[in-house]
Amino acid sequence: MEVVGVRVELPSNTPIVLLRELEGRHRILPIFIGGPEATAIALALDEVATPRPMTHDLMKNMLTEFEVGFERLDITSLAEGTFYAELHLHRGDTPLVISARPSDGIALAIRMGTPIFAADDVVEAAAYTVDDEVEPEDVVEQFREFIDSVNPDDFGS
Repeated sequence: MEVVGVRVELPSNTPIVLLRELEGRHRILPIFIGGPEATAIALALDEVATPRPMTHDLMKNMLTEFEVGFERLDITSLAEGTFYAELHLHRGDTPLVISARPSDGIALAIRMGTPIFAADDVVEAAAYTVDDEVEPEDVVEQFREFIDSVNPDDFGS
């Protein structure tokens, strides 16, 4: 998956991160997130350097200092409208899997250049299809049209 961007769903002003499949149907997976996480993701996407480390910068610095590799972020499931994710880490030959909110995992993955994956059943349940020839700016417009026809409760079914 690639992070297309962070948008605000109107009229509720709910932040959403948009992920797009890199292969196949190039479906868009919208995940409703909190405001601070939306800011953290947007800052990482825009490569904004803050005067002091933000929380996800601190996490990156700690992983680096402790020589812990971040191999991948997996968005593993969707239950009752809530997405779940796992950080796949390693220290030396020891694998580590840590549960995380997708928004925190995405903010960290962007900072560390870590690939993001979503389980097939999650994509089937919550993603929607856009035209393959669509430019990133047009994805946002198609997403607006899509979001006008649903509400957050629709993602839990």
